[in-house]
Amino acid sequence: MTPTPSGRWTPDATGGDLVILRTFRAPIEDVWASVTESERTARWFGPWKGDGRPGGTIEYQMVQEEGAPWSEAVIEACEAPHRLALTSEMAHLELLLSPVAGGTELRLVHRLSGPEGVADYGPGWEFYLDALVASRDGSPMPRFEDYDPSMRPYFTALTTPQG
Repeated sequence: MTPTPSGRWTPDATGGDLVILRTFRAPIEDVWASVTESERTARWFGPWKGDGRPGGTIEYQMVQEEGAPWSEAVIEACEAPHRLALTSEMAHLELLLSPVAGGTELRLVHRLSGPEGVADYGPGWEFYLDALVASRDGSPMPRFEDYDPSMRPYFTALTTPQG
């Protein structure tokens, strides 16, 4: 499999947003469950446990990462079925869901303090969102090796000024 990167980088005065989209042929409530219910996140990202309400702290496991580490995050917002925002020591993330013709669009927004991390995080989020797609449609799980390092030039180019 040769996945195609789709992310984009939107810089601003305080850093910028790495944004990656996926569209699902499913109702928004079903996609919301795939990104918020621990037994469903375990299928593509990893399980979580803890206080899953705004202001609460959760522990989540990234099962695709070396050693399948557990980390903590604070839930900043949980507005079913449209917005989940959380902050961990490594990231501020938002998952934004919107109904579109025939399904639901998922927009992952990773807030960064500058362009330095775009090439590091971009391939990983492309991988995880494709794993979400595979978990929902029953297709084979992607292999991280198909994403990194091959997608790094694409994401590096997003942050390189065009002249």
